[in-house]
Amino acid sequence: MSAITVTYLGHAAFALDYQGARVVVDPYEDGSIPGLCPIRERAAAVYSSHSHADHLAPGTVELTGEQNPFRVSEFSCFHDDCRGEKRGPNTVRVFEAGGIRVAHLGDLGHPLTPELREGLRELDALLIPVGGYYTIDAATAAGVVQELQPKAVIPMHYRSEAGGYDVIAPIEDFLALLPSWQRLDSCRVEIDGQQKGVLVLRQQNAKG
Repeated sequence: MSAITVTYLGHAAFALDYQGARVVVDPYEDGSIPGLCPIRERAAAVYSSHSHADHLAPGTVELTGEQNPFRVSEFSCFHDDCRGEKRGPNTVRVFEAGGIRVAHLGDLGHPLTPELREGLRELDALLIPVGGYYTIDAATAAGVVQELQPKAVIPMHYRSEAGGYDVIAPIEDFLALLPSWQRLDSCRVEIDGQQKGVLVLRQQNAKG
């Protein structure tokens, strides 16, 4: 059965692997996230949702020259709820391989638009910011999950014991709004269409 391995590097950074090839999404600059170690990865491609230092650090990823195994769909949106006037644009991406669909929302700053709602249907996993302040908050994120009904949900961009920005909310604010969730004792999970519900991953690059 086909599967995409999702590894939570930390903050909003993830590695996605399919059949031995990897892409990295939203790597952060060294020292930009309190409590997180620098990213040092090798991948076929690197993607960033927007140009802020905590999401754009292509120099932390060495390109291997391998073929990118993913078909990538992109959707333009905003980093705030005032059409980008405060924080600029944001790009949402859907990574698809082997019939498995994984979406990374970047720093989505507003409720779903009709275009996003259409493009994000039938997801096997949704990587969603939940901490608020810079992104949608816990309540809006819970509403997005309710609208899209993805098979699995992986929260990101929140404050935790490992670190994160003081101004963003802890993940518990998001989890309190949901009927069920589970913490995995791992920074990675195999997404093959069978996983269900909210999966809280450890951050691979957390210090200590």
